[in-house]
Amino acid sequence: MSHISKVYASAVAILDSNVRTGGGTDDTAALQAVLDRARDEGGIHLIMDGAALVSQLVVYSNTTIECINQDCGFFQKAQSNCAIITNAHWDRQSIQDRNISLIGGTYNQDCLNQKHDVPYDFSALSFANPEDFGGNHWVFAIEFYGVENLLLRDLLVLDFRTFCITIGNFRRVTLERVWVDLPNRMFAQNQDGFHFWGPGQFLTIRDCGGKVGDDFMNIGPDEGDKVSSITDVLVDGIFLDDADQALRLLSRGTGLLDRVTIRNVQGSYRSFGFYINSWFPDVTAGNFGDIFIENVNLTHTAPNYEYRPPMLFSVGGDIRCLTLKNIRHEYPIDKRAIGEFGFPFYATTPATIDTYEFPAGKPPVIQNLIIDDVTVLENADSEGMEQLQVFGEIGNLVLKNVVSVKDDGTARSGNVLKVYPTGHIKTAIVSDVLSVGAAKVIDGEEHIDQLITSKVIAQ
Repeated sequence: MSHISKVYASAVAILDSNVRTGGGTDDTAALQAVLDRARDEGGIHLIMDGAALVSQLVVYSNTTIECINQDCGFFQKAQSNCAIITNAHWDRQSIQDRNISLIGGTYNQDCLNQKHDVPYDFSALSFANPEDFGGNHWVFAIEFYGVENLLLRDLLVLDFRTFCITIGNFRRVTLERVWVDLPNRMFAQNQDGFHFWGPGQFLTIRDCGGKVGDDFMNIGPDEGDKVSSITDVLVDGIFLDDADQALRLLSRGTGLLDRVTIRNVQGSYRSFGFYINSWFPDVTAGNFGDIFIENVNLTHTAPNYEYRPPMLFSVGGDIRCLTLKNIRHEYPIDKRAIGEFGFPFYATTPATIDTYEFPAGKPPVIQNLIIDDVTVLENADSEGMEQLQVFGEIGNLVLKNVVSVKDDGTARSGNVLKVYPTGHIKTAIVSDVLSVGAAKVIDGEEHIDQLITSKVIAQ
């Protein structure tokens, strides 16, 4: 590979825009000419030392775009109706684009002046199922398909029209200190944060956060094609700023989501915390391997969706092993559950479970569920909260190190663990539990084949 040139944007473009308010001269052609040098010369390093108005920029292998601060970057031209930046060779089977870095700066999509979706020829290439996306391609802010060694670091992404960052068919992708914000958040307009579609391996996300209008993050390996997998995922440090929803793990077909670690999730959310299920009614309930989630401390604000009760965790897929560790639920303002387990992914209330038809005629199974270190502090606002709810089939449940305490003067109500008539646990070990103010520690023991308890104190 030949020498990689370093080019300052001010030397080739006008840069008279503003990353927050827009305006200025369309600099797309001048900047794209620089980026095309990666295709022709083997690489390019573009340094943004100002703000550019652009429609869309396309990058090739061995490209770095570096902004010197967050007042530098890109504001998207009105009615561009496409991603601000994307890779040159979209591919859902092979990887053609490698070694791409976006470092620093602000990417503003100007969501109020872009369409939600546009017509698209799905026979050419798409990671989305046309039926699920209304037959059109949604307008994402940043999207890459078929990439290896992709780095996004120290970005601020503003006013994305639908998904903020979408990546499919990848290997070795890293997002670090990427913050997203919606000065113009719109209700129910799919303004999600990060979406990842398979096939994919080696995904690292560190110290990212912000405000979204749906999921902050969705790892959905086979959401579009029903066969792809994503494995080897580390998410460490997520900060939610009043997000509609926190994190979604979605598998709907034969694809596998496996070896996933998510830790240190903080901040505030509105309606839903973690969804771990297939979401779509399909031929399977998804295919989850080993999922480990620890250190979750989220405050919730008033819910913004009404189609089902809010919750912190809703788990309803076929899962080999799910571990939840150090989960804190302090002074909830309503009776949302900490966890719903075996909850049908398309049911909206517990009352609909008895009539729900599962894929292939069988409910999903959580083979092993480990819940370790749960802290629940309640006052009267969450009266009647059923903390951990079992609606489906669990092989082995280990519940340990639980502190559940209601404030003095609060009426006794709710249960720490409630197994509904549709639920069933083969073996449950419950140990080291302090419950103050709950009606029972365990309600529905008749639906547990073998129950072993140790050091359980109820006051």
